Amino acid sequence: MAIILGIDPGSRVTGYGVIRQVGRQLSYLGSGCIRTKVDDLPSRLKLIYAGVTEIITQFQPDYFAIEQVFMAKNADSALKLGQARGVAIVAASNQSLPVFEYAARQVKQTVVGIGSAEKSQVQHMVRTLLKLPANPQADAADALAIAITHCHISQNVAQVSETRLNLARGRLR
Repeated sequence: MAIILGIDPGSRVTGYGVIRQVGRQLSYLGSGCIRTKVDDLPSRLKLIYAGVTEIITQFQPDYFAIEQVFMAKNADSALKLGQARGVAIVAASNQSLPVFEYAARQVKQTVVGIGSAEKSQVQHMVRTLLKLPANPQADAADALAIAITHCHISQNVAQVSETRLNLARGRLR
């Protein structure tokens, strides 16, 4: 059994999602958003750090999964996103959680089956996979999708390790 905390970082809205994995079964534990309604960036970063720390304390996850930085059209937005990611990662590291990073396309490919999926498709698949009564809010759905991706990828790595196959030049041998 493992509890996974997924984080969809943002300087104004940071989504979080917590799931439990038992074998191949996934169950929903909680999700939501950390909303920073202040204007100055240092105060927003402090709120993100405090929020992530509180979530870690509440759910006691075994693993921390977060979306990797992507290339944004606006350099200022990319820098702020990187800083939000940084404080979330520091919050996890301060609690000695192993941190795993996944690209947005990889998350969409894993959860929806299409790397260029729309947010609504991610929400629908998260709802379906976790048997939720309604679609989660977009940022929370993305965070849950990141946690689901971690479960699938770590499970596949474990299976490859158990079969003692070697990965050489992109092929299993």
